[in-house]
Amino acid sequence: MNQYHPLFTNAEARTIKEEICEIGRRVYTKGFAAANDGNISYRIGENEVLCSPTMICKGFMKPEDICMVDLDGGQLAGIKKRTSEILLHLTIMKHRPDVKAVVHCHPPHATAFAVAREAIPQCVLPEIEVFMGEVPLAPYETPGGQEFADTVVPFLKATNTIILTNHGTVSFGKTLEEAYWKTEILDAYCRILILAKELGGITYLNEQKSRELLGLKQKLGFDDPRFHLENCDLCGNSAFREGYKAVDAPEPQTCAFEPPPSYPGYLQPPASGSNGSPQVNEALVQAITDQVLAALKG
Repeated sequence: MNQYHPLFTNAEARTIKEEICEIGRRVYTKGFAAANDGNISYRIGENEVLCSPTMICKGFMKPEDICMVDLDGGQLAGIKKRTSEILLHLTIMKHRPDVKAVVHCHPPHATAFAVAREAIPQCVLPEIEVFMGEVPLAPYETPGGQEFADTVVPFLKATNTIILTNHGTVSFGKTLEEAYWKTEILDAYCRILILAKELGGITYLNEQKSRELLGLKQKLGFDDPRFHLENCDLCGNSAFREGYKAVDAPEPQTCAFEPPPSYPGYLQPPASGSNGSPQVNEALVQAITDQVLAALKG
């Protein structure tokens, strides 16, 4: 059985087009895409993808502007030409069958890290550790072609959010809102980091609290590369080391901030419960869960 419906009905496709336009308005209103920047896509069939057209402001799109392409980028429908960077979206969808929605834009604070080629610090903010984890920086390539799209491939298995070096960000998920939220969370975190730098720097969590957060993440059912890599430092931005080797790119370094502390891999915790798993602070589990539910209701 195919994972996707052969094709949505006209009414269902219209709804998806309206959702793409709504996400475009959010991206534009938040200042994540100036003028014609950014692009959005949603997979509606085994070989059909709806996407924003080229040369259009994401804040002013209408459902009739949305194009349809196949997984090779060939345009199937639409009165406007499809986005020039659709190959990035399609490459993500080909390598991640679970992904239906992709959002690419230029959120200013996250893009500041992209142009500085600065690693995103870990073990700083609980919500980031639990709901995002390490964010890799794909190496730079001229946007638009398949070579550009392929820069993200080595990182796709272990993340839903990638910084595009000297360019912007791309985030993806099962729904358009989920893909968009990843971008919003990342840019908010990068803004906090930049503000903290102006105040004197960031304070890393200690090893025990870092392990508690990973234990919480595991308990909530979220995956993380640090669960599977024996030699992965908890806060050292090393989970994607093999990915950087695959594209012959240097690992990004934390230069604007104090270097992260060195904690041994998650699979060899120095302190654990009787069953060998890291001890989890139940109050912390409830507190963060309550925050997330409140945010979703808002």
